[in-house]
Amino acid sequence: MRLFRRQPKGERAAPAPLPEGAEAYLSESNPRLLELERRYAAFDKRVTTPLVWRQGYVTPNDLCYFRGDNAYIWQVRDGAAETNYALTAYYVKSIDSLGLLGRLEEDGLFGAHAFAALGRKVSRDLLDSSLEIHFLEHHLGLSARHDLHVLDIGAGYGRLAHRMAHAFPELGSYLCVDAVAPSTFLCEYYLRFRGVADKARAIPLDELERALAGRRIDLAVNIHSFPECTGEAIGWWLDLLRRHEVPRLMLVPNRGKHGGEQLVTNTGVPMEPLLNARGYRLAAKAPKYADPVVQRYGVQPTWHYLFQAE
Repeated sequence: MRLFRRQPKGERAAPAPLPEGAEAYLSESNPRLLELERRYAAFDKRVTTPLVWRQGYVTPNDLCYFRGDNAYIWQVRDGAAETNYALTAYYVKSIDSLGLLGRLEEDGLFGAHAFAALGRKVSRDLLDSSLEIHFLEHHLGLSARHDLHVLDIGAGYGRLAHRMAHAFPELGSYLCVDAVAPSTFLCEYYLRFRGVADKARAIPLDELERALAGRRIDLAVNIHSFPECTGEAIGWWLDLLRRHEVPRLMLVPNRGKHGGEQLVTNTGVPMEPLLNARGYRLAAKAPKYADPVVQRYGVQPTWHYLFQAE
């Protein structure tokens, strides 16, 4: 199955520069991408059958501008503007006990929509990552933990992996996996490009069991991915986590009509019964923005959840 559609005439690429060699490599004809697509097509259909990421959902243009407003991160298509980003940036600064905004950079590469705030560039990539890291810091004390091992399910192009690897130099390992072949292809490239491949790496789906064998995973994260999966696929991933004795799972649902206060898929399948059936119980739940005004007007408000294995 091909996930690409041709760009309709008149559509414009995201207005951001591409590094040297990126356009040639990030092509739908790249042999590495074609290889991953063949391998994923032959993998377990319970996890690869798409609910959202069907043919045409990722465009050839998205391969080059994968950090643009597209399938990976909605940035401005919901009406979010400079004022929403400025409000969000000032909120993040107000809770930034880790000093992330002073250490994590935004260069706008690969099409990211970057806005000026706090005397610097900010993006949804940067702001969401900072908020997710602070949620984990509050509940798990990440900054005091050494040799932490993370599994990112539905990791996309490796957004959070990149940010975590820079935020925590003593991070043990960060494994990225995705049931969509182009995502793995992009993640491999992006983690190399950002220079964090020594800590964070993309694992092809059919190599995951071997990669996890005998390895300790302290935390799994799933950011805006399970809502875009079938219930069968979610069960497949949760069975994998229990099989490898992963003790904690952070979930971030899509905003939807419920503002992220319900753990349901895009088709309305409740996720919490699937979690509870595998022994994962809710340990913490918090709005993305503790301030109710920011929760209303900030960029893509939702809720953050943490589950603990019994």
